[in-house]
Amino acid sequence: MSIYIDERTRVCVQGITGRDGSFHTGAMIEYGTHVVSGVTPGKGGQTRGGVPVFNTVHEAVSETGANATIVFVPAKFAADAAIEAAESGVELVVVITEGVPTLDAMRLYQRTKQLGVRLLGPNCPGLISPGKAKLGIMPGAIHTRGKVGVVSRSGTLTYEVVDSLRRGGIGQSTVIGIGGDPIIGTTFIDTLEAFEKDEGTTAVVLIGEIGGTDEEQAAKFIKEHMSKPVVGFIAGRTAPPGRRMGHAGAIIAGGKGTAEDKIEALSDAGVPVADRPSEIPGLLRATLGR
Repeated sequence: MSIYIDERTRVCVQGITGRDGSFHTGAMIEYGTHVVSGVTPGKGGQTRGGVPVFNTVHEAVSETGANATIVFVPAKFAADAAIEAAESGVELVVVITEGVPTLDAMRLYQRTKQLGVRLLGPNCPGLISPGKAKLGIMPGAIHTRGKVGVVSRSGTLTYEVVDSLRRGGIGQSTVIGIGGDPIIGTTFIDTLEAFEKDEGTTAVVLIGEIGGTDEEQAAKFIKEHMSKPVVGFIAGRTAPPGRRMGHAGAIIAGGKGTAEDKIEALSDAGVPVADRPSEIPGLLRATLGR
């Protein structure tokens, strides 16, 4: 099985006629994802790669039955586009766009919570259930179907970890990049809870980074609620305090958010933490007893 998306997911692409939207629509279709519609205001009636384009998400949902959307809209319009989608009846909104203003992200977070719509991102690579569907920008070829769930704050690092899993003969149930901005929709805890309930997931890899306390909160959840084994990796061990490293949320300030804090919290929760991504397959095998 998988979480959040599968072969039944019907996808709408917002910003489908733009450079990024058009390119990644083609990649998602090539992977086997059911992209059923696209949206660009003022370009309704056109097609892109055989996908019908609509002026609004409401029209796209009504005409094609889309139940998920992915947003490739420029940052200053991204929150409004995602809210439009949430208010149109989709169940999942994935915001790839980076640079979304924090106040816009807060407004988007609150509205999707009110509507009971799952928000992934902003500034995330999306998610993939190998062999079923991908809703994002990750390279599909490195993923293989299996029973290990992966959740990460980092996009590029996720690909390195997944490639290590593939080389180690370990497939994935679902791989999710939750994004590294200060305000995001789906958290580590949300995803861990979903993996815990998923019959097709037997273990989880959690990829964290410096900054904030998300990993510490995840460690507490793992200790209290997870029956499935979890293996961790924390990026940014050598980052100097007070300097942002890549993501807006990846900053050590006030003595909090260090790699050491996160590793200690995970270790205390019984989570083995790899020193480098290549060690993760071995830790998984040891944890699973094979």
